[in-house]
Amino acid sequence: MVVITYQFDAFSFDGICRTVALSLCPLIGQSNGIEPVCYSRNVDLGGNLVFQPATLIIDIVAIIMTAIMIYHIRSKYTAVGRKEIVMFFYLYMLSVFLEMFLITGIIPTASPVYPWFTAVQTGLISATFWCLLLNGFVGFQFAEDGTPLSLWSIRLSSFVLFIIVGFISIATFQEIGPFSYKSPGALWVFYFIINGICFIVYVISQIILVVNTLDDRWPLGDILFGTAFFIVGQVLLYIFSVVICDQVKHYVDGLFFATICTLLAVMMVYKYWDSITKEDLEFSVGSKQNVWEVKELMAEDELSQGYSTSSYGQTTTTTTTITTANVHQTQGYGQQYHHQSYEQQQQQQPY
Repeated sequence: MVVITYQFDAFSFDGICRTVALSLCPLIGQSNGIEPVCYSRNVDLGGNLVFQPATLIIDIVAIIMTAIMIYHIRSKYTAVGRKEIVMFFYLYMLSVFLEMFLITGIIPTASPVYPWFTAVQTGLISATFWCLLLNGFVGFQFAEDGTPLSLWSIRLSSFVLFIIVGFISIATFQEIGPFSYKSPGALWVFYFIINGICFIVYVISQIILVVNTLDDRWPLGDILFGTAFFIVGQVLLYIFSVVICDQVKHYVDGLFFATICTLLAVMMVYKYWDSITKEDLEFSVGSKQNVWEVKELMAEDELSQGYSTSSYGQTTTTTTTITTANVHQTQGYGQQYHHQSYEQQQQQQPY
């Protein structure tokens, strides 16, 4: 029978760090940090020990997948909130990139730069949650999306929160002022309470947005799946990490599955955003195709006019006005326009 043992202390990382090896655990609690009860085994690559090798692979996959999502977001030129949501994915990708160096030991815990990189990563995590929260209000159009007010309010506030959390982190690690690694209560509040509130408010706001403004209810599935993935990942990380580690003989621990679940939750954020902005992409692509179509039809008209002039020895002038509405029509309407112009030429030619 598997015995689940975990400890969660308010305003303290002691119980958490005994369960899972977070990047900040070597810097708090005691002078030499807190070591987890069970953690993933390391591998020797070229004489260098790499910790959490399975999680390293997932981090690389997460960076690649996030880059693909960013590419698709940037390609939807007319989508609502495109510039705002892409900032969230940039912040997530940066936090994963730093985590990859910290938890694997590529940056050793004994290195003097380790506390600074950990502080930056902790600040990026809080800024990522804050950016997600503000993106939840973009759909309510408190400020028109894509405007300087909308963009810079997210950028500046996320940067300010990044600086605040980063400063609290490094001050806690190095005992600056009233902060101490023995009692990291302020850092604990930002790491769990503030980030958790941002996540909950975002989920609630998007449910309200879908229910009140959209006829389609399918985006609710993306929200629920994303929420479920994130919650399951946190439970596996903070409650079942030791159990997982013992059962699989130290090959992986809860951090591995939490990283997978977090990636899936982020992918659901993209899927949700894509599902409520799908029509904008179709509009932009259709317009581009019809522009080329009208150009081809105009070239065919010119050839027809040249043929008529050479056959009858007379010059026929046809004045055609293409309005914006013509450019936005489908291919069938484009063929109709071409057919009418040809009939006009026949009527103008003398017999």
